[in-house]
Amino acid sequence: MPTLTDFSIASRWAPRDPQAIQLYSFPTPNGVKASIMLEETGLPYDAHKISILDDDQFTPEFLQISPNNKIPAIIDPDGPGGQAIPIFESGAILIYLAEKTGQLLPADPAKRMEVLQWLMFQMGSVGPMFGQLGFFYKFAGAQIEDPRPRDRYIAEAKRILGVIDKQLDGRDWITGEYSIADIAIWPWIRTLRDFYEAGAVTDFDSFANVGAALDRFLDRPAVQRGLLQPPRD
Repeated sequence: MPTLTDFSIASRWAPRDPQAIQLYSFPTPNGVKASIMLEETGLPYDAHKISILDDDQFTPEFLQISPNNKIPAIIDPDGPGGQAIPIFESGAILIYLAEKTGQLLPADPAKRMEVLQWLMFQMGSVGPMFGQLGFFYKFAGAQIEDPRPRDRYIAEAKRILGVIDKQLDGRDWITGEYSIADIAIWPWIRTLRDFYEAGAVTDFDSFANVGAALDRFLDRPAVQRGLLQPPRD
């Protein structure tokens, strides 16, 4: 039966509490999904910094549990059947933790499917499109003289913001009640506005429902704690 010590990452990044969930992450919009979920559910966890600035994600120890060399990843020492289980991909981690705790994912099949649809929307549209916008608007891609890549992703970001804004009509959260769909989406909205500084070019202020929901999200104490995990320093 696998245990935490069977994974070499536990030697390189030693657990403080071997009984707690081990989080291997960095505070990016994908990374904080896991830490916010852990804070929201109240599960004990150890946060280990996998510095993507120092290529920690390419180490053999991390690749053993996250073969796509992306953060976040977790190991639950008390997984199904009492066995330690590693999980990579932020969406999969959200679903796993929701099912483990019975929180933030409805039991009703129709409501559950609605949440999962919006979670997949984030994974397939919000994250990839916003990430490309960041590259072509703020980072190295901004040096490309051809404006078409930048303009394409700005237009797509506007479209996505419009989809979310419409979905929020009459709702505080994406599907009505706060869920893993919100934990997936709002860190990316925050990154678009605050880190990529793309609010003006995407007409962010015109999407009033989006701005109000982002404020609600950032006001949550668990979100405020999760955004700081693992510490960068």
